[in-house]
Amino acid sequence: MVSAAEQLAANLNFSALGKAEELKRRIWFTLAALVVYRLGTHIPLPGIDPQALADLFKQQQGGILGMFNMFAGGAVGRMAIFALNIMPYISASIIIQLLTSVSPTLEAIKKEGEQGRKQLNQYTRYLTVVLAGFQAWGIALGLQSSGNVVSQPGMFFLISTTITLVGATMFLLWLGEQITARGVGNGVSLIIFAGIVAELPAGIASTLELGRQGAISTALILIILAMAAVVVAFVVFMERAQRRLLIQYPKRQVGNRMFEGQSSHLPLKLNTAGVIPPIFASSLLLLPVTAANFSAGQSGGWLTTVTSLLGHGQPLFMVLYVAMIVFFTFFYTAIVFNPQETADNLKKYGGFIPGIRPGERTAEYIDYVLTRITVVGAIYIALVCVIPEILVSYAAVPFYLGGTSLLIVVSVTMDTVSQVQGHLYAHQYGDLIKKANLKGRRR
Repeated sequence: MVSAAEQLAANLNFSALGKAEELKRRIWFTLAALVVYRLGTHIPLPGIDPQALADLFKQQQGGILGMFNMFAGGAVGRMAIFALNIMPYISASIIIQLLTSVSPTLEAIKKEGEQGRKQLNQYTRYLTVVLAGFQAWGIALGLQSSGNVVSQPGMFFLISTTITLVGATMFLLWLGEQITARGVGNGVSLIIFAGIVAELPAGIASTLELGRQGAISTALILIILAMAAVVVAFVVFMERAQRRLLIQYPKRQVGNRMFEGQSSHLPLKLNTAGVIPPIFASSLLLLPVTAANFSAGQSGGWLTTVTSLLGHGQPLFMVLYVAMIVFFTFFYTAIVFNPQETADNLKKYGGFIPGIRPGERTAEYIDYVLTRITVVGAIYIALVCVIPEILVSYAAVPFYLGGTSLLIVVSVTMDTVSQVQGHLYAHQYGDLIKKANLKGRRR
């Protein structure tokens, strides 16, 4: 006999999507919000000379500004109002998570449930304004001190640029929250996703054009396409990989009824840290390059030497990049997942791992398993991030899609598709309930 879940899965098709009016409204709202975001990435800041800005950005393309420009969908290179994108909010969220793990006050707020989560979100917004203000002021000062980029430098330019960039960042944060509430998928992630994907067509077109001109062989282009497909499939497989720990619940009596023992599982993701390790590693390694470009020969020779050693594709860069990714993978996993807290919750609700004593022994076992799978997750992230570096440095690929971008694109796509499927399941389930009620009334 076909189960209800199998019947729901069999009914998921394009006709079901056409009948799901609520889902269609959500999809259209999401697309309209992303269009508004993309329009904002083409609205330039007032008082900027475009040609001087383009010349300046060519010098900074290999530094941290190039990475931010990739996340912002080209808004940094055009110095648009959305140049800061949503990155201050990402930084604020990471800082709040770090403080929550070390501050007893914030940890107590986190344990208050939904009310505590709202309060932490409010703290994150306040910190976002502060970080965005500092970054916007720094950008304004950098533009004003970079030759003839600013047509009318002065305090008015500094204040207006800072207010514009901070206001645009908070608007993007509000837009992301609206997408999450009224659209499909996580709004903040979709905004970053849209910025990354928007730059892909131009990069692919330039690659094909170089192939047509003979600068790149056709065989190399085919190898790159095949490798991209393999890497995407590998990322999907690894992002869905889990280590499931069997959890057993004993028999329990409620009133005069005896309930049988139940079994469940504790899923441990292979990549618990997500995209945070490559973001941190890339930012730290690109800081010397950015500082050297801004100094423009005014610093000593040591900074130039460090910059040459930390260039893309250099052995020292590769070694430090992999080492930092591994370090931040273990560091962030230890922050976001607490084995002791998980073991205490299992003991509180009567759950236990078969063969493991509840309490301290359970925490030690979870930590042991988590450490082993984190080693595999760190190696996986390092491989995904190093492959694009090799393609850019040694295969002369004309555009750069880093491992961080690839992880974000694949993760956001998987999350959005799963949410769409969830809405379709809910719609199909509602139809089944209506049919069952109609049959019941007829009888």
